[in-house]
Amino acid sequence: MNVPCGERTILSKPPWLKRIIPSGETYQEVRRVLKGKNLHTVCEEAACPNLGECFSRGTATFLILGDRCTRNCGFCAVAYGPESPPDPREPQRVAQAVRAMALHYVVITSVTRDDLPDGGAELFAKTIEAVHEINTGALVEVLIPDFQGNDHALERILRAGPNVLNHNVETVLRLYPSVRPGALYGRSLRLLRRALEMDPSIPTKSGLMLGLGESDDEIRRTFEDLLSAGCRMLTLGQYLQPSKDHLPVERFVPPEAFDRWRAFALQAGFEEAASGPFVRSSYHARELYKTVKEKERER
Repeated sequence: MNVPCGERTILSKPPWLKRIIPSGETYQEVRRVLKGKNLHTVCEEAACPNLGECFSRGTATFLILGDRCTRNCGFCAVAYGPESPPDPREPQRVAQAVRAMALHYVVITSVTRDDLPDGGAELFAKTIEAVHEINTGALVEVLIPDFQGNDHALERILRAGPNVLNHNVETVLRLYPSVRPGALYGRSLRLLRRALEMDPSIPTKSGLMLGLGESDDEIRRTFEDLLSAGCRMLTLGQYLQPSKDHLPVERFVPPEAFDRWRAFALQAGFEEAASGPFVRSSYHARELYKTVKEKERER
């Protein structure tokens, strides 16, 4: 059943988009550690549908540089408008939480901070370095903003030694004005290309949300653009409307269609792809990374 909302109709979720309410000792322990270290996660701030599964598996995606964003994207549940400067102690708190949670694979992302000269790159880099310093052997994936095309900011991130550099294009070129009004499609592709040029040893990754009104041809063209930029890993997931004030869902993509898109992505040239209604940027990130490294060893 569809539910009317003003002049718009909100599509009712299909059966395959039902999730079990999170619970369990591990879930509660992750929440305790995060609260004790005064840390944010994108799992909570962006209302990720995988929160229960990931917390119950003892994993989380750390959200640094505060919990408010300078951009007000039409799809995102993160609050708008930063209120305070970055906390210089945050890198150590993240590193300590990683140790307390005994994580072997860490995903770190951030809000976008266009109000800062370097976009927050220095604190981002210090967080990577702090995690490596007190968590021997831990792998770090970063999901970064575009830093408004600042090459020095990107270079600083790469010097810190992440194992994977992720930057999402989020949607197709035509939809950028409504979905990502503060971003530029070409700038995101350039970031991925420049990352490869600066350090070819660090694999790059990107992701798309489906269900915002994109066509199949537009999805295929975006795949081509990402591959041309040297992107090696891809995530595809269903866009879910966080609230009535956000962009509506134009369609719910069935699981079998996501399976077909994964097969197409691999055939097109991506080394690994995760594709499904609940897939998000950091979903099963460790598994994608392991597959890519195994293929490297085979070459």
